[in-house]
Amino acid sequence: MSNTKRRDNKGRVLQMGESQQDDGRYVYRYMTPFGQRKAVYSWRLTASDPTPAGKRKEKSLREKIKDIEKQLRLETFCEDLTVCELVEKYLATKTGVKHSTRTGYKFVQNILAKEPFGQRKIASVKTSDAKIFLIKMQEDGRGYSTIHTVRGVLRPAFQMAADDDMIIKNPFQFELHTVVVNDSVKRDALTREQERKFLQFIQEDGHYSRYYDAIFILFKTGLRISEFCGLTIKDIDFKKNVIKVNHQLQRTSDMRYVCEKTKTENGIREIPMNSEVMEAFKRIIKNRPKPKIEPIVDGYSGFLFLDKNGKPKVALHWEKYFQLSVAKYNIIYRVQLPKITPHVCRHTFCTNMAKSGMNPKVLQYIMGHGDISVTLDTYTHIKAEDAIAEMERLDLLTEKEA
Repeated sequence: MSNTKRRDNKGRVLQMGESQQDDGRYVYRYMTPFGQRKAVYSWRLTASDPTPAGKRKEKSLREKIKDIEKQLRLETFCEDLTVCELVEKYLATKTGVKHSTRTGYKFVQNILAKEPFGQRKIASVKTSDAKIFLIKMQEDGRGYSTIHTVRGVLRPAFQMAADDDMIIKNPFQFELHTVVVNDSVKRDALTREQERKFLQFIQEDGHYSRYYDAIFILFKTGLRISEFCGLTIKDIDFKKNVIKVNHQLQRTSDMRYVCEKTKTENGIREIPMNSEVMEAFKRIIKNRPKPKIEPIVDGYSGFLFLDKNGKPKVALHWEKYFQLSVAKYNIIYRVQLPKITPHVCRHTFCTNMAKSGMNPKVLQYIMGHGDISVTLDTYTHIKAEDAIAEMERLDLLTEKEA
């Protein structure tokens, strides 16, 4: 066996995998853990070599080899770690999250478990693979909000892997809107006329009139439905004329009732009541059924709304009432109402207050928005007719001053 070592045109010994082409360029050939043959090139062997005239400056071959060896070590280390396993590891670091958030995590895990992408080795996932996966989800009929949720877990999970030196680059570091189309249906606020007609229908209907006061309150306070369901008698302060909001009521998938903190720290607030809202609450408290055993959830009792079993009503109850009442309205009347949900009530309240000229910071407080940009976004929904009405109002003020 020959002991002759391969050398470059400067007489330097070339290492395993290194060679020099006839044009003087160096090449390093190697095999990935996945059986792929690859090669990298450079006009310089070491970092101290000068770049040949007319050639683009780049890393030397041996600098590139060091990067490759690091990548190969990482790929070998996490060779068997799948996307699903990475997500599971990432979620294990998320402690103290609300049950609704935990439910969202489980939703994402269930999706990935059914997708071939979930079984991919994380070291093999490139940015193009991540984009193709999200595009495929949309092509398969997944909505934008679902894709946004899935990507919202995958992005930080892969970032954790990058921070732990398991991979070199996070393949999900791109803006979602550049990859998939936001086809989500935007639920606009009701017009004042639609709100008036719907409330009148509820008030006069033989069946749904029992829910009128509650639905009226949702339209006139901007409460989140989970906050609304969590209200107790003690939370309605008739002396100060405010609604004290400091918790929310939810029911888990295994039918447990839980009271948690508000969605954000800004969610803790006192919402002023006008006289109509105050009277609605008085009627609700007066007509509230007296259960044999008062339900207690995480120390809270005296819930305003109870179901036939004496349990606190949750969001699902109210969503169903809205769905059925709107369906009945649309059977009776030719001019149809759009889909109305408790959240539409909240958005309608916010929009109406914005149109009325309420100070954005005051509106942010009442809505419990953690970010003023969420509140300000409502002002962008104001339409041409609103601008015309505002100009007419200002003209009248100017005339009076004159």
